[in-house]
Amino acid sequence: MSDRRGPINVTRLLGLGLTPGKLRGLQRICNPNGTLTMVATDQNSSMMNMMKDALKREPTFEEIVEAKITLAGALAPHCGGLLVDAYYGIWNTVASFHMPRETAILVRVEKSGGGKNSVGAPLGGFEPNWSVAKIKRIGADAVKLLAQFEPTEPDSAEHQFAFTQQVFEQCKEHDILFLLEPVSFPFGSEKKTDKSYLDRKAETVIESARILSPFCDVYKAEFPGTMGHESDAQLEKNLAALTAASQKPWVLLSAGVDYPEYKKQVEMAMKAGASGVLGGRAFWKEYFQKGDQAAREKFATTECVDRVKEVDAIVKGKGKPWFAHYGLTMEQLHSMRACEYWHYEYSEDGSVTGPVRPHPEKPAAVKTGKDQVY
Repeated sequence: MSDRRGPINVTRLLGLGLTPGKLRGLQRICNPNGTLTMVATDQNSSMMNMMKDALKREPTFEEIVEAKITLAGALAPHCGGLLVDAYYGIWNTVASFHMPRETAILVRVEKSGGGKNSVGAPLGGFEPNWSVAKIKRIGADAVKLLAQFEPTEPDSAEHQFAFTQQVFEQCKEHDILFLLEPVSFPFGSEKKTDKSYLDRKAETVIESARILSPFCDVYKAEFPGTMGHESDAQLEKNLAALTAASQKPWVLLSAGVDYPEYKKQVEMAMKAGASGVLGGRAFWKEYFQKGDQAAREKFATTECVDRVKEVDAIVKGKGKPWFAHYGLTMEQLHSMRACEYWHYEYSEDGSVTGPVRPHPEKPAAVKTGKDQVY
C-alpha cells in the first residue's frame, strides 16, 4: 500500500476561521500541548467593590492600577495568557514591565457595567474611546468580549447578539483572535439565589453556546449549573451537553466562586471536554482582605500563584487540546503548508478577495536594475 501521508494544505485551517493572525494569537495563548491556562485581571466593577469594602472608601485610580499590576506581576509568569482591561490595566502593566514577554496579552473591549433595559437586562457596548483596532495596534494577542446573554429575555438577547456580531466582524477585519464570554443573569425582580434563576441557568449556558459559539475563536463559558443545586451526575450531563453545543474550543470562567469550588469545576470540565480555563476572582479575590500592600503582595506571590499552578496542572493533564476539538493532531499541524502566492488572497481588511494569484504559474519578470526578480 502506498504511503499517502504528506503536507496538509492550510485551507484546513482557513475553513476553521484560523487565518494567520488568529492562528498566531491562538499559538501565543496556548500551553505547549494545545490546552489553555489563562488568568483574568480585567474586572473593574467587582474589583472596585472589593477595594471599597476593604478600604471603607472609594479606591483611587492609582490604587486600582497598583492592584492590577501587582496581580499581573505575580500571576502572568505562571499562565499562558493574562486578560487585562484598557482603562487601568494594559498600558500600566506593559509600561511597568509586569507582563513577561513569554505571556500572551488578552484585552477586554467592552465597557464595565454598561446599559440596561427596562427589566434590568444588560445592553453592552464598547469601552469609551476603545476598539478592536486599538487592541490590535498595541500588539495584543487577542480580544475578549463579555456579552451577558439570556435567550429568554429577547430585547437584551437581540442587542447582545448584534454586539457580538459587530466585534466578531471587526476581529476578522483586523485578523486578531476573538474570545467570547457569554454570562447568564437574573432580570426583572429575580436574584441570583432565586430558584427560577438557578433552575434555568444550565440551559441558558448550553443554549447560549449553541447560539453564540460560531461567532468567536475560543468560547469562554460559565459552569453549566450550580453545585449543591444539582447533583454531580446532572452537572456531568450538563457539561457534556455544553461541549456538544460549543462549535469552538471552550474554556471555563470562574464567576467569582471560591477557589475550592472552582478547582472541582475545573476537574469536571476538563473531563467533559473543555480545553482550559480563563479564571479570575477564584484565584485572587481575597487579595484585598490582606491588610497592607506587603501582605497583599505576599498573598499574590504565594497562595494565588499556588492556585494558578494547581489549575494549570489539571488543565495540562486532563484538558482537551484546542486542535483536538477539530479532529486534528499536533503531527498534522506540523505538516501544514501554504502554497506559493498565498499572500495574494490575504486581504488588508479581512474581506474575501477571490483567486487573484498570478497566472500562469510564474509571473512575468520584474526588472529591477541589472537583476530580474520573479
